[in-house]
Amino acid sequence: MTTHELEQLLLQQPVSLLHRLARGRISRHFRSGKRKLIDLLLQASAENRPGLESDLAALIEEQTHRRQAAPVEEAPKSKVHPRPAASPTTPRPHRAEEHGHHEPPVSLHEWLSGIGVPPAQPFVPDAWQVDALAKLAETDVVVSVPTGSGKTYVAIEATKRAMQENRTVIYTSPLKALSNTKFTEFSRLFGPGQVGILTGDRREHAQAPLLIMTTEILRNLLYDAAGGEIDVRLDTLGLVIMDESQYLADPERGVVWEETLIFCPSQARLLLLSASIGNPQDIADWLTAIRPNPCALIRHTKRSVPLRAGYMHPNEKLTPLFRTAGIPYGQPHLLHPEAKRLIAEYEDETGPSRSR
Repeated sequence: MTTHELEQLLLQQPVSLLHRLARGRISRHFRSGKRKLIDLLLQASAENRPGLESDLAALIEEQTHRRQAAPVEEAPKSKVHPRPAASPTTPRPHRAEEHGHHEPPVSLHEWLSGIGVPPAQPFVPDAWQVDALAKLAETDVVVSVPTGSGKTYVAIEATKRAMQENRTVIYTSPLKALSNTKFTEFSRLFGPGQVGILTGDRREHAQAPLLIMTTEILRNLLYDAAGGEIDVRLDTLGLVIMDESQYLADPERGVVWEETLIFCPSQARLLLLSASIGNPQDIADWLTAIRPNPCALIRHTKRSVPLRAGYMHPNEKLTPLFRTAGIPYGQPHLLHPEAKRLIAEYEDETGPSRSR
């Protein structure tokens, strides 16, 4: 059998059969779609083509026997009623009972119900926010909390305290767009004359007590200070806030964060903020090793803004992904029955990798 003939024969088989054929030949084959799976099978069996052909023939024969052995029940003619022809423009109605359950997919309106602006209520800081501010008065702090939990509150309160002590505050971010947004936000909070910005294409109020800049700019300022060139007063620096500090792990730009932390003046407190840093304890331990003061880790896992996980099939049906809200992905035994059916239906057509 030529390679082309074998490839055409594989294309005629269902994805489930191809995955059975891939067992023992391809690692993590369940992540591959049909076309990719066939290519991997041909590559993996280049040196043992007869073995692949033999296993394929056995699986096809097994599948044929199953089909022939399946009982076919023919309804009595007296009970057969003619069914009206469906209009070509009328979609076939979904029948949940065909799939062994009776949970229909939810509508988009139902799925989004309850989402909106919550009613106004007095602000009360969370315990972790109070703890972070207390620790920051004594030492460096790494804050690792989910998105929307209130990291900016800690940064604002810490900035207020530092400015009341006549100390300079530097707020860094990895993006100029984020720096511009923070400049507008902090100017509204502290007053236009109290906030400056330094980025690659923008320089305003460079002597303000609160300076917003990208991390690369701060790194360059620290380099200049080490060489005797002082552009911004660093002797009064009391607080350095590094937002999105998970960029420490960035293969290309992470070195900027590392050098900034290493060269940061020892009298300044460090506040690292992140919602997605993977190893916050390791970062805190490293800062403890290179800085004169120990670094405290503030970690909080409860989301203030809960997530709703859903699955949308290409046929535009939407269903909850899990039976219970708040379950992280990776626990298939908790999948909603309708989501299981839609995922299985899509994988039969395209392979597992495209439905994740």
